[in-house]
Amino acid sequence: MQHLLNLFAAIALLVWGTYTVRTGILRIMGEDLRRVLRRNADNRLTAMAAGLAVTSLVQSSTATCLIVASFVGQGLISTGAGLAVMLGADMGTALMAVVFSFDLSWLSPLLIVTGVILFTSKQASTAGRVGRVLIGLGLITLALHLIMAATRPLVASPVMQNLLAAMPNEVLLDIVVGAVLTVLSYSSLAIVLLSATLASAGILPVNVALGLVIGANIGSGLLAVFSTSKAGPLERRVPMGNLAFKLTGGLLAVVAMPWLPDILHAVGPVMPEPLGIVVSFHLLFNVTLALLMIGIAPLIGRWLEGWLQPPPVNPPANRPRHLDPTALATPSLAISCAAREALHQADVVETMLRGIVPVIRHNDLSLSEHLRKSDDTVDELYSAIKFYLTQISREALSETEGRRWADIVSFTINMEQVGDIIERVLLDIEDKKIRKGRNFSDAGMAEICHMHERLVSNLRLGMSVFLDGDLRAAQKLLEEKANFRELEHEYAATHLMRLQDNTPESIATSSLHLDLISELKRINSHICSIAYPILEAAGALSKTRLKAPEVVPG
Repeated sequence: MQHLLNLFAAIALLVWGTYTVRTGILRIMGEDLRRVLRRNADNRLTAMAAGLAVTSLVQSSTATCLIVASFVGQGLISTGAGLAVMLGADMGTALMAVVFSFDLSWLSPLLIVTGVILFTSKQASTAGRVGRVLIGLGLITLALHLIMAATRPLVASPVMQNLLAAMPNEVLLDIVVGAVLTVLSYSSLAIVLLSATLASAGILPVNVALGLVIGANIGSGLLAVFSTSKAGPLERRVPMGNLAFKLTGGLLAVVAMPWLPDILHAVGPVMPEPLGIVVSFHLLFNVTLALLMIGIAPLIGRWLEGWLQPPPVNPPANRPRHLDPTALATPSLAISCAAREALHQADVVETMLRGIVPVIRHNDLSLSEHLRKSDDTVDELYSAIKFYLTQISREALSETEGRRWADIVSFTINMEQVGDIIERVLLDIEDKKIRKGRNFSDAGMAEICHMHERLVSNLRLGMSVFLDGDLRAAQKLLEEKANFRELEHEYAATHLMRLQDNTPESIATSSLHLDLISELKRINSHICSIAYPILEAAGALSKTRLKAPEVVPG
């Protein structure tokens, strides 16, 4: 029983090690990996090479598939190019299986010790994140060594030998078991390495291990399909095409099973048998599949584009458009989705803001009611963005991405508060002006229109600052806060002068006029708050606006 428990613990360590390496690499190079995939997707061969390189680093073809699926969903690359990337990604995982199949037990202590030193001493820096990756690599090599050690007593057990002798020689059953194990462990690499190690220890016959490897490849395709099951049809194209490739390869491998041992024995001497046979088969499976499918990838892509069509109507305005659940596995990609949705929320706020003046000019109660209902949309988008951000693993975010996460939260809070203020403003206009049949004086209306025009311009500038993070634009936005405050004081003073002159319209709308310019200033303050994170990061903010006290001569 103890030996079996040791085996399960070693398997769990293997799965954890692959997860640690994947999240560590994504945290260090998330944006760079996305950039490599996007820039090399124009040509099928370079797309396949990019997929191979990225997946060799990430050690997860599923993670690469989710990134590529999101690119296809956003229209950044074609479906055919995405499928070519995935053919390279599958070869990348196969190459990493070959690397880890060598005896690296001597390297494990060095990787773990070095990784722990880097991670504990400089946890928040790039060096600390590299340490996390080294720890994961060390755990993988250590787990493989522990699996070998735990299986030796099991192989010697008469019970185990009798059980192996009684196992049915059913390749389809082996494939199903391999696929299920891959889905449960979220790692085809871990299952391939486990199958090879158990075959090397004599626990599994070679033909059973080969069936498990076929199942692991199909399981990795199923993982991506399951992960994108709730996404739109555009995002599901690449996972579905990749799964079709895997099923085709599995079918060909089952047909060729009688001849496989002879083919693999020619490659096996590179490493000990049967370990070399199993790992070589995994590499041969994916290389052969890539060579067979790269030529028809564009054709399959066009077929998928015709089959999985986007919905003919646009989603309602109150529904999130960019919060792709499949991107959550790739934090850098999820941050970009949240930022795009925050801009969608700001667009709704801008529509509300622009509608204030038409409501005042035309006493339009129906428009006012429609705009007030838009605040519910702003609130719903805020809740959706906030929930989406909480699902992003903060541990997998780099320092820059962590700041961006906080910036998005701050931006959406400000937009939600601006929406609430606009709703109150519209209610005041309805109650104090429209229903009472009152009008602003020409001078008062001109002041409101001027402040409103400046406010819309500042909102557009604030959205640009949020999107680009430009320091000069942020400084200009903060300057507008002081300018707007002075403008409010000036217009409040001129309104009081009109009251002294007994202007009838000004007297009737005095309370609404003063409240309105005050609320517009409050909206502007929330908009200008967008600049603070950029200015603070650049060290361009002073601690206080208070003047230093004058020194009184003694």
